[in-house]
Amino acid sequence: MKDTPMQSSRGTQEIEVYSPEPEIVLDEEVSSGGRGHVHVGSRSEESGPPPSSVSRTGIAIGAVIVAILLGAAIVAGIASRSKDRSELNDATAIAAVPTVFTTKPSGGSAAQEITLPGNTQAFTDTPIYARTSGYLRHWYADIGAHVRQGQLLADIETPELDQQLLQAQADLLSAKANMDLAQTTSVRWQALLEKHAVSKQETDQVVSDYAAKQAAYASSQANVRRLQELQSYERVLAPFDGIITVRNTDIGALIGTGSGSTPKELFHEAAVGKLLVYVAVPEVYADSIRDGQKVTITQDANPGQIIEGTISRNSNAIDQTSRTLNVQVGVDNASGQLKPGAYVFVHMKLPSNGSHTFTIPSNTLLFRAEGLRVGVVRDDVVTLVPITIGHDFGGTVEVTSGLGPDDQIVLDPSDSLISGTKVLAKPAPKEKKL
Repeated sequence: MKDTPMQSSRGTQEIEVYSPEPEIVLDEEVSSGGRGHVHVGSRSEESGPPPSSVSRTGIAIGAVIVAILLGAAIVAGIASRSKDRSELNDATAIAAVPTVFTTKPSGGSAAQEITLPGNTQAFTDTPIYARTSGYLRHWYADIGAHVRQGQLLADIETPELDQQLLQAQADLLSAKANMDLAQTTSVRWQALLEKHAVSKQETDQVVSDYAAKQAAYASSQANVRRLQELQSYERVLAPFDGIITVRNTDIGALIGTGSGSTPKELFHEAAVGKLLVYVAVPEVYADSIRDGQKVTITQDANPGQIIEGTISRNSNAIDQTSRTLNVQVGVDNASGQLKPGAYVFVHMKLPSNGSHTFTIPSNTLLFRAEGLRVGVVRDDVVTLVPITIGHDFGGTVEVTSGLGPDDQIVLDPSDSLISGTKVLAKPAPKEKKL
């Protein structure tokens, strides 16, 4: 506040009071009688228009500015709401089109592998019996022994057979003496016949007797050879190279081979250098089995060991009871990695049905009343295509007809998917691709 000067006089006193801009001047006139008049007004160095005119002009300008700003705000709000509504409509239209992941079929079909149980057998597996009767004198090979062909396994003592052989040999000597005598008599009678000293009838009888003595001698020889052959069976020999898997006899055991006795197995031998594996192949795979086909063999006893084998032959007939094809697999077992009688698993690769087949994931299939279908996206529209399945590989299936190499197949289709549905197709992520 500025200082206010004051003037006084006898007749008139004028008081000026200054206030902040605009300055207000208070004029006070004081008369002698104590009455005065106060005038309020603005003081400026320059004189301006009347206060009322200035106030009306400012108000009008402010109203115009406010109206312009208000109109601009209204227009901006309307434009923003229109843009938001357009974006919402576009988003709604996009959201209304379902998004699907697609994949393409793999060209061709991988060979299918089937795993079937099998039993191993020695290439040659035979029991060994005694051919002659007697008592076991000694045995020379026990179970697990590797033997060679012709190796002595046991000795059998045959006292009765020995005596029979001695008797047969004596009979042979007697038969030979009788034959020699008959031969000499025959020669003499034939000489006498030439001199007409004896009759033709008597000579023929002598010649015939010589022939009979020859036959008796030959019979005695055969009997001696038979008994000698039986005597040779006192030595039990290995029939081939292999391993003794069973020994059912011991020293002093009675060995009987007569007609009234049951033969008893002395040893059991197996040739394990080569094994045979017999596999029952289901009828549905029978046509895919070929002789000479390579297979692999595993066993639970050695899970990390893989053994190769070859299909040597098959029965070429389906068993009517089990509906399987009996297949024989040959395995080279020179290292002894497999044992006869082992339970193994045979892995067979079945050839594909040809180059026109494809492989697709199992999660693309649609099971409908009209048959098996897959959804194929063409020009962003789904078409349900009928297909024919060849082999089921678990996570994938073999398709023999209905698809092309460039078809985009819908992964994990919904049950409500129908032909003509508009979709947004995207390539499947890596974890969903075939």
